[in-house]
Amino acid sequence: MTVRDGRIVDEKLWVMRPPEGFDHFDPRNVQIHGITPEMVGQAPRFGEVFSEIAQAMGDDLVVAHNAAFDLGVIRSALEVSELPGPALRHACTVILSRKSYDLPSYSLPFVAEAAGAPLEHHHDALEDARACANIMIDIGKIHGVQRVEELEATLGSGFSRSPAYTVGDPLSRATRDAQNWRASAGTIPRPDRWEVWPQEGSNPDPNPDADPAHPLAGQCVVFTGNLGMSRQEAKNRAAAVGAQTASRVTRRTTVLVVGDGFVASDLRSGRLTSKAREVLKKRESGQGIEIVSEAEFLQMVGGTWPASV
Repeated sequence: MTVRDGRIVDEKLWVMRPPEGFDHFDPRNVQIHGITPEMVGQAPRFGEVFSEIAQAMGDDLVVAHNAAFDLGVIRSALEVSELPGPALRHACTVILSRKSYDLPSYSLPFVAEAAGAPLEHHHDALEDARACANIMIDIGKIHGVQRVEELEATLGSGFSRSPAYTVGDPLSRATRDAQNWRASAGTIPRPDRWEVWPQEGSNPDPNPDADPAHPLAGQCVVFTGNLGMSRQEAKNRAAAVGAQTASRVTRRTTVLVVGDGFVASDLRSGRLTSKAREVLKKRESGQGIEIVSEAEFLQMVGGTWPASV
């Protein structure tokens, strides 16, 4: 998706297989995005198409909804494909939308609707990219700017730069996790092992060296419902990226992560936990709390679904 002067001027979709040896399809991820191994079975590998993708990106600003996740995927795919990659300027519409809209959830469908470009098929790659572009365009209008440099100066956060990658550089955590999973002959757990009665565990201190530009850095995060990982593992991952965790919703809470298969549309249907209902009441009284699905949280903190809980 290419944007020039506040308009989408070009669209292109690449269908590809993951790098060889790292192409297992976790059923929970398939449930989210609907992409099966058979759908990409005849497609080229990531390493075969990345040069074309890099050429399309050029020196442009790369915009994504939770950009840290998308840039991390590109970096990890380059590492395991043993390919170099360019430095990339990027902007995160999760962070920017928090500064531009007042919403119960900053999930892509909610923000796209607020931007006047509602999604019909969430997780379709081309439609998600189009929604993200329209969100960025609308955010610029909200703040009365026409250039991304002006928007960065106005909002002060949400923009970053990932360094170039050279084969032989230290590997990212995502790649190390994937290598460890493969080396241990990891298996995907049966569905009945994903859901356990949640035990709160302890609330670790936030990582003082975490990237302050991360969408969870400085947030106070509470968890509710059954997750695909232990509550303690979720808290540890949140603390690692600079979040403070807590065991109940209070006036300090800024993010509630909801398990039990919650998706953003459940905010409209009413399929909510008691903590989520409490959050909506606090929002009505003026407290700014964001509700996030477990899948969105996993994208924010990186890594893979744990093999067991």
